[in-house]
Amino acid sequence: MRKGFLTFAAVGLLATGSMAACGDDGGSDKAGGSTDKKPKIGVILPDSKSSARWEGADRKYLKEAFDAAGVESDIQNAQNDKNAFQTIADQMITNGVNVLMIVNLDSGTGKAVLDKAKSQGVATIDYDRLTLGGSAQYYVSFDNEAVGKLQGEGLSKCLTDKGVKNPAIAYLNGSPTDNNATLFKNGYDSVLKPKFDSKEYTKVADDSVPDWDNAQAATIFEQQLTKASGKIDGVLAANDGLGNAAISVLKKNKLNGKVPVTGQDATKEGLQNILLGDQCMTVYKAVKKEADAAAGLAIALAKGEKKETGQTVKDPEGGRDVPSVLLEPKAIYKDNVKDVVDDGYVTKEELCTGNFAKLCADAGLS
Repeated sequence: MRKGFLTFAAVGLLATGSMAACGDDGGSDKAGGSTDKKPKIGVILPDSKSSARWEGADRKYLKEAFDAAGVESDIQNAQNDKNAFQTIADQMITNGVNVLMIVNLDSGTGKAVLDKAKSQGVATIDYDRLTLGGSAQYYVSFDNEAVGKLQGEGLSKCLTDKGVKNPAIAYLNGSPTDNNATLFKNGYDSVLKPKFDSKEYTKVADDSVPDWDNAQAATIFEQQLTKASGKIDGVLAANDGLGNAAISVLKKNKLNGKVPVTGQDATKEGLQNILLGDQCMTVYKAVKKEADAAAGLAIALAKGEKKETGQTVKDPEGGRDVPSVLLEPKAIYKDNVKDVVDDGYVTKEELCTGNFAKLCADAGLS
């Protein structure tokens, strides 16, 4: 599926434009405007509810990167509204962006936006989520199957640490319209399916959560727990928001801390749940490195340059190899929560408030 793998150090080179340039491939897939046109980059984020990262991290890091390069940018959030997503894209194209970077809400809407941008000579980048069948010139994300694998390994580790035998496992998968959710599931299935097949573990529930909606996740998990007669020993939740939804239900049933729950995104809430013992792990994705990598490519495209990333991802619907940057995720447990703080993604002041001060100190955050 992939060719090559960029390390964090390599991404630093990418973000500062130190990669080798390659020629345009001709046709209508332009590099993105000409050098005599002032660079302007549009970014459409997906929502502010599914994860705190979009407004709390991605917006900030992207703007900082564009500002540092002296490039004009317009960053907007579609708030999970497909019509708004298309309207924002149309406005950005009309207002003269050279490059459009999107986090699609689904591949159908994303493809329509990308294709329209391409027809108008606007270069495009898929940020974080690959648009299946789309036409983006680059895809910048994390190795999402590796994210899922860390989640599967994490849940297994936490169950082993608790000495749970023959555990009953529930899945809270991400949105069925998000290709990343499919990749996450591929990753954790690669770890857990052999355990289901061997009867070492039993899967008692496997549900996707529309639009990564945390309120729906709580309802779905409550139904899962009821159907399993309260016998769920581990929850594979695809991100911290879904994990917290499951934890809220476990709390009502006095099961929090007893049932390991996974997550993703290393949000403040997720890390606090880990410090409390209600969540067993999360997956940290260094969003600044992702934003810097994407910004570096966007800035180059806006100046009429095309860069070589050294790796590709196969679009299973479009059948093309999309030039890509895939970053490496990291598993976070209670004993290495400090790594997220040391990296600057969450500050000690944000994390260690009130009753969390002692928990932070116990976790080495003194």
